Amino acid sequence: MSERSLTGLNEDEAREFHGIFVKSFMIFTGIAVLAHILAWLWRPWLPGPGGYSDAAMIDGAKDIALQALTLIG
Repeated sequence: MSERSLTGLNEDEAREFHGIFVKSFMIFTGIAVLAHILAWLWRPWLPGPGGYSDAAMIDGAKDIALQALTLIG
């Protein structure tokens, strides 16, 4: 019978769990990085010279909408 550790897993099971954990962590980290990049593109964390004024946000939204329309049509 194979030895079991405090976790109740043998060596092979522990390696398999570790592999799944590392892959899951990398996927989670990739999604988090992508989300941060998209959030930065939507609204940078450091305001520009005009600050975070509503007019600047509306102009930015119009620009994004126009770019999206040119991609679609």
